[in-house]
Amino acid sequence: MDIDHNTLVGFAKSWGLFYFIGFSVCVVIYAFWPANRKKFDDAKRSILSKDDRPWQ
Repeated sequence: MDIDHNTLVGFAKSWGLFYFIGFSVCVVIYAFWPANRKKFDDAKRSILSKDDRPWQ
């Protein structure tokens, strides 16, 4: 079995594309999962709750 450079590049490009599409879908599902809503809402509010006055 002889694998040349072009075959390896084609394989890496196609499966890399599928990998990143799958990873992106997983990230979107995680971000919009109903059980994670409270965690993200707390993070959204916490960044402003401690720094509501000018830095001295």
